[in-house]
Amino acid sequence: MAIMTRAEPGAALRVVKSLHERWVLHRRTRVLARLLADLVPPGAVVLDVGCGDGTIGHLIGQMNPTTLVRGLEVVPRPSCLIECAGFDGASIPFPEASVDVCLLVDVLHHTVNIAGLLSEARRVSRCYVLIKDHLCEGKFDRALLSFMDWVGNRAYGVCLPYNYQSQAQWDQIFSTCGLRPVIWKQDLALYPPPFGFVFGRGLHFVGLCEKT
Repeated sequence: MAIMTRAEPGAALRVVKSLHERWVLHRRTRVLARLLADLVPPGAVVLDVGCGDGTIGHLIGQMNPTTLVRGLEVVPRPSCLIECAGFDGASIPFPEASVDVCLLVDVLHHTVNIAGLLSEARRVSRCYVLIKDHLCEGKFDRALLSFMDWVGNRAYGVCLPYNYQSQAQWDQIFSTCGLRPVIWKQDLALYPPPFGFVFGRGLHFVGLCEKT
């Protein structure tokens, strides 16, 4: 996950963290890594912004062995599974057009300035920005996404501004940042039944965006 602020979880949060990892996280991570790996061009250099522990980037590298995946994180973890550097959460410390794909997996809704970070991702990418994030079309979606974010991230000390966007808002952000979605997927099947009927249903998307 992205934009980390370390905090030691209490007993209740440790239980939530354990249950989430056992029932949801591992399957979700494998399914998502497969979806993303299929969208990364062979031989690409990928920058995983907000890479967390590097699991998704590592799996993408295993599934697409010709790729090179590097990571960025606000608080890099010594145990990160990919090469990882630190950054301030806003400015990406890479030269312009220095990677083929900039990857942001559930990162942008953890920022307060989505367009700013997305513009940075566009700047450092030669070709594509690959995004996994959420769609929020009403109060019920926001409540459900907020609950999911809290369960999945609070125990890890992740910043939670709950900055969710609708489809129309994403379209405007992409236009502002000079990006155009060329592949868009919403039926991601990240969760097994019965969880998928509640926590799937169009709340998630993967978008491969090219520079315009």
